[in-house]
Amino acid sequence: MKKLLLATTALLAMTMASNAAMIDIGTNPTSATGNFSFSPGSGSFEDQAVFHLTQSSTFTIANATNTFAAPPDAIVNWQASIWSAGLDQVVNNGDDQLLFGPQSAGTCFLVPNCQQVGGSGTIVGSGTFYAEFTGIGSGTSGYSGNISTFAAPVPGPTAGSFTIASIIGLFK
Repeated sequence: MKKLLLATTALLAMTMASNAAMIDIGTNPTSATGNFSFSPGSGSFEDQAVFHLTQSSTFTIANATNTFAAPPDAIVNWQASIWSAGLDQVVNNGDDQLLFGPQSAGTCFLVPNCQQVGGSGTIVGSGTFYAEFTGIGSGTSGYSGNISTFAAPVPGPTAGSFTIASIIGLFK
């Protein structure tokens, strides 16, 4: 009886284990090269689409879509966020920094059986980054998306803005 209980417990633990996948979409991904696809199936998941940036300032646009045949295949609590891999440049190991999000998925505009999540922002600095997608898949859940980046100007003073030094300089 004890062996049966241990075997049942082990089987239950294996079926409740979370799914995780990680893919590397390359350096300075564009709309042509930044594609990804994940198939978490049933159960909780934590997927990462890793990308590397070489510019000092990069504008990043990310999106993902889940289309499903029936409502039971929707992803529950689906969220996305963008992370820096931290000083050691190793993904998801403890020193990573959250840059954007988490952003919760919503329904697609005028499209039944569809969920989407996305956002954009400027990443200052080069290094290794990743989009992290979490949720609970059911049935045949799967999603795909794109991360597109391009060099952005480094934020600085804009026309009409003054610093203390520039105001002092006016009176010299």
